[in-house]
Amino acid sequence: MAKTVTATPKPSLAKRISNLSDTNLLLIITIAVFFIMYICAIVFLGSGFLKPQTFFNILNENAALIILSCAMSLVMITGGIDISVGAMTALVCMSCAVHLDYKGGSVFTALLIALGIGVAYGLIQGYLVAYLNIQPFIVSLAGMFFAKGATTIVNATQFNVANEEFQALKATRIYVPGMGSNNKLGVYVPAYVEIGVIVALAIVILLFVFLRWTKMGRNFYAVGGNAANASLLGVNVKLTKFTAHMMCSVISSIGGFVYFMHVGSGSPSHASGAEMNAIASSIIGGTMLTGGVGNIIGTLFGVLSLSTIKNIVSALGFDEAWWTNITVAAMLCLFLVIQSVVLKRKSKK
Repeated sequence: MAKTVTATPKPSLAKRISNLSDTNLLLIITIAVFFIMYICAIVFLGSGFLKPQTFFNILNENAALIILSCAMSLVMITGGIDISVGAMTALVCMSCAVHLDYKGGSVFTALLIALGIGVAYGLIQGYLVAYLNIQPFIVSLAGMFFAKGATTIVNATQFNVANEEFQALKATRIYVPGMGSNNKLGVYVPAYVEIGVIVALAIVILLFVFLRWTKMGRNFYAVGGNAANASLLGVNVKLTKFTAHMMCSVISSIGGFVYFMHVGSGSPSHASGAEMNAIASSIIGGTMLTGGVGNIIGTLFGVLSLSTIKNIVSALGFDEAWWTNITVAAMLCLFLVIQSVVLKRKSKK
């Protein structure tokens, strides 16, 4: 006798959404918001946003911010924060600039100086937070003030770097085949990205793999979700927090060098407010301030969304700084509300 096979009904859309993890749900929302904004920019603000180079310019301008935001996401996933990354970027820029122009150094040794600053910050701040149990905000606040003071001690004035080796590196462009466009004169201009974009995308991929498929990466989420429970499960909470702050500082120093390659100068005012933009990008990207939830791909789209909304405001003719700040504040509040809804959904589960 033939057996009757009963077809399993497919779950509804609402059921599928409810089954998504918090990280994946916030990631989907972030990506959707970015594409909606970009499509609206194309439809209402003209074909300029349709050119590939317009998108590549967003990446070129924000390569360093992508790196700083990814670094920020690491500590935020563990439930911490690091507001020293902007000031440290300025310190990296000034130290490298003085080393290249006044000390006759090379690009390689300048990079080593940048990494050395990151390692020093990571060791000190990581130890204070993880092993002395001092609040990350207070520790990184002290680190921010120290970096600002140290930058001025290294050199108090802004100057452009004239080192030929560095200028050649700064002028290097990586052309994207088949993505160019004709300018107003009808001349074909190939699309390009700067070296910093390649570095930023490589860091995004590496950190995505680290958080998703390594034991330490999973420990970051466990500690951020509930440090006491993570400890009961055998996770070394102190080592995990130390590693997060160490990685954040070292990656931020790389971001500082990428910023240096983009601007080509040293100045005490460089990267002013970058730490706030990094925090905003991480939150927009789905990383929760409470810890335990976040995605590096989401952070990338958070930076892109933040930059796109700024470009839209500028294209509309609102060039004053306060309009941009108001728009970013509204966008940040929107995503904080979304996160609170997700948290409520999590508590119901």
